[in-house]
Amino acid sequence: MVQIQPVIFGEVLFDCFPDGTEVLGGAPFNVAWHLHAFGLLPAFISRIGEDRRGQEIEQAMTGWLMTTNFLQKDSQRPTGTVKVQVKNGEPGYQISPEDAYGHIQHNISNLPADVPILYHGSLALWFQSSRDALENVKQQCNAPVFIDVNLRPPWWQRDTVLSLLEGASWVKLNEEELNLLLLLPEGREQKASVMLERFQLQVLILTRGSQGATVYLQGGQQLSVAPASQVKIVDTVGAGDAFSAVFILGLVMGWPIEKIIGHAQEFASAIVGQRGAIVADRHFYISFINKWTTD
Repeated sequence: MVQIQPVIFGEVLFDCFPDGTEVLGGAPFNVAWHLHAFGLLPAFISRIGEDRRGQEIEQAMTGWLMTTNFLQKDSQRPTGTVKVQVKNGEPGYQISPEDAYGHIQHNISNLPADVPILYHGSLALWFQSSRDALENVKQQCNAPVFIDVNLRPPWWQRDTVLSLLEGASWVKLNEEELNLLLLLPEGREQKASVMLERFQLQVLILTRGSQGATVYLQGGQQLSVAPASQVKIVDTVGAGDAFSAVFILGLVMGWPIEKIIGHAQEFASAIVGQRGAIVADRHFYISFINKWTTD
């Protein structure tokens, strides 16, 4: 059996809810977790503290049979945490920039050969050390890049994020992030077209919350997908990451774009019915695998 090994770079952290619940997350970690459950073998690159939360992350990854070979340890900084406040059904985030995941070091080696996709976000790249580490990974992998834009005020700079888009093949962001990055008077459709052309993207994925997502392709084609009318919502944390994971799965499996976005939306709609961004029950994923392989 061929082992498909995408490389996933970025944050792993705990989402801390007002009731005291702590849920393992971070967009890149969520994507890696989902991809592993779907049968891929992602190499997840991040950094944790030498503390209780860091140990819990290692234990969770080991229990899920994910490799921890690329999980760096930081003796000076804590494992990442984010305080989540949900208002009007939408999550808001309070972030500490000094957590370990923001300081990934460049001494990364022994990455997989024949990497099909390199995925990374933007949150962990606030500091130059992480950007240097990502550049090292890009040079080693020489793989097409999927970027998941996560603009969390005040921990981002417009020019830095735009520079990351250079050379990307696929970009996912929401409508607010599109407006923040492209300071133009035009509407959504025109901005998406400008983004595609300016960065020579294969695909721009625009997530739109309860309205689903619109996918823009080179050549002017666009496809939209929306959740079913009756979707049970527990919380929306991680819905976009679920969409990204299945989109990547579809890319490496060679699915047509219509099938990719349909399955991505289906899985994202299921994730919002769970507390937190990941699920520790393999049967949850197997049900999707069985359904998708018979489509």
